[in-house]
Amino acid sequence: MSSEIESSGEHKAHWITISSDEYESMKSTLEVLSDPELLEQIKESREDYKAGKFKKLTELIDEL
Repeated sequence: MSSEIESSGEHKAHWITISSDEYESMKSTLEVLSDPELLEQIKESREDYKAGKFKKLTELIDEL
C-alpha cells in the first residue's frame, strides 16, 4: 500500500508499508553495513570459503 503526497517544489513523498519483521531485518542489515570490522570479517570469510578453507558441519560434529 502506498500513497503520494504533493509538497512544495518538485518533491513527492511516498509512503510504503512493510512488516515489522522486514523493518527489523533492514535495521540489522544497516548495522552490519555500518561496521567496518564486521565487513572485513565477512570479506575474509568469503575468501576463505572460495579457497576451500572451511569444514563441513558433519566434520565439526565428528570432532566433538
